[in-house]
Amino acid sequence: MNYLLRKMQTQARKWARKGLKYAAKPAMARVEAQLVALNPTRWLAADAGGLAQTLLRDSVQAPAGHAEQWLDGTFTHRGRTLAYKLYLPPEISRAAPRPMVVMLHGCTQDAEDFAAGTRMNAQARALGVVALYPEQNQRGNPQKCWNWFSPQSQQRGRGEPAILAALTLSIAASHPVDRSRVYVAGLSAGGAMADILGSSYPEVFAAIGVHSGLPKGCATDVVSALTAMRVGCQAPRAAASASGTVPPTIVFHGDADSTVHISNGTAIVDAALKARGAQHTEAQATEGQSPQGQQFSQTVYRDSAGQTTVEYWQLHGAGHAWSGGKEGASYTDPSGVDASAQMLRFFLEHPKTR
Repeated sequence: MNYLLRKMQTQARKWARKGLKYAAKPAMARVEAQLVALNPTRWLAADAGGLAQTLLRDSVQAPAGHAEQWLDGTFTHRGRTLAYKLYLPPEISRAAPRPMVVMLHGCTQDAEDFAAGTRMNAQARALGVVALYPEQNQRGNPQKCWNWFSPQSQQRGRGEPAILAALTLSIAASHPVDRSRVYVAGLSAGGAMADILGSSYPEVFAAIGVHSGLPKGCATDVVSALTAMRVGCQAPRAAASASGTVPPTIVFHGDADSTVHISNGTAIVDAALKARGAQHTEAQATEGQSPQGQQFSQTVYRDSAGQTTVEYWQLHGAGHAWSGGKEGASYTDPSGVDASAQMLRFFLEHPKTR
C-alpha cells in the first residue's frame, strides 16, 4: 500500500509538469480514501506475538527537540478508536529506551483529569518514564468506565484488553520505550482493567498496579459488578494468564471505601499470590503514616528467593480516591501516602525477565 501511494504521488507530479487539467490533490485524496477503506489493522493478530510484529499507524509522532512533551493522539484497532494522552520526559530522543507506565482512569474521568489528579507526570519526569493515558469515551461506556465486568473484556485478544494491548505496543514501537519495563496501573474501573490487562498479557506488562479496583473474573454483567463493588467478589477468578501466572502486583485500597469494598483489594492480592504459589511466600507487615498523618498498613510478600512479588497498602480511613493525589482533582486524597511514587518505585524494581 505504501508503494501504491508513492506511485500515485509520482504520477501527480508528472501531471503537474505536463500542465494537464487534472489536480493531484483530489487524486491523492481518492487514493488515501481507498487505503483507509482497506483497513490494514483488521489483520492485526490477537496475541501479543502478532502485535509486536505489526506496527499500527499512530496519529502522533514524536516532535523534534528535547523538552518534555504532553501529546494528544488517537488509535484505531479493529474498527474502534481510542483517544489518549502521552507524556514524554525531557531528553527522551537522546537517552536509552525508557520505562513506560500505562495509566487507566476511573469512571467519569478522562486522561487529562487522571494525569493531573495522580500527579504521575511529575514522578515520570523525575524518573525519566513515559506515561500513556488511554481514554474511554461515552460510546464505549455512558459513564466512561472501562468495561471490566463484560465477559468480552476479560479475555485476551478480545474487547478492551485487545485494543489497550495493541495501543501499548504501538506506542512502544513508535517511541524509545524499553519493552522489558512496560507497566500498567489504574483506579477503580481502571484498576480492575489494569488487573485484567496485566494478567492477560504478562509478556507485555512487567508489573501491575491496582488502586481501589476489583479482581478479574468477579462479575459478568452490571448487576454482578454492583454486587462485587458493594460486598466484595463472590465468583472465582478466571484463569490468571496465558502463562499461568501474573506479573508482580502492587495494590492500594482504602478501608473506608464505600464505592468498592476493601475485600476486593484483598482478593486481588490473594489471587496474585495463589497464581505465583503462596506456599513459597513470606509476608512482612509494617505500619506507618503519610507526611500528612494518614495511617496505613503495608504488607510485602516475597518468594523463596527473597524477591518481592506482591505489595499491599491498606489505607486506614481512606475512601474511594487516589492516595496522595492532587487537591481539587476528581477522586483524589491529598492526605494519603503518595501512591504514584510508590507504584513507580515498585514498577522499576521489576523489569521483565526473559
